[in-house]
Amino acid sequence: MSDHQLDRYDLRILAELQHDATISNQELAERIGLSPSPCSRRVKQLEESGYILRQVTLLNPARLGLKLTAFVLIGMDRHTPERFAGFEKVIRDCPEVLDCCLVTGMDADYQLRVVVPDMEHYQQFLLGKLTRIEGVSSVRSSFMLNQVISTTELPLTHIGQ
Repeated sequence: MSDHQLDRYDLRILAELQHDATISNQELAERIGLSPSPCSRRVKQLEESGYILRQVTLLNPARLGLKLTAFVLIGMDRHTPERFAGFEKVIRDCPEVLDCCLVTGMDADYQLRVVVPDMEHYQQFLLGKLTRIEGVSSVRSSFMLNQVISTTELPLTHIGQ
């Protein structure tokens, strides 16, 4: 990754692509006030510099029958690099887990965000996978009632101030 300094055009490109990555280069160029060729070069540079990791399509979980979101706190029996590495290796292969974060300041070692169709599927995930991972000593689950905010857009307002 090169050490690329972001200017106002780069920031506008990032903001527009975060909002809708499906827009054409022509539309992006018009929105930020550049011609298409320089706009395309800037997007490529932002990718090569590591600012743009990848582009994805966001799916509607409810339309896919994924109606239950659980936030799960995991406690580990030992705090060793090997124990954590083993847990992380197994959890990476669980498609139900959308986020797994090593955390501090809580009575847990990991926080997961898990999406499944219903409580029956969550129970299968919990008892059939999660509690069987070597080193897991405690599991505490909370369930989402209503999603007030959901975004993938990172704040960019702090850059260039």
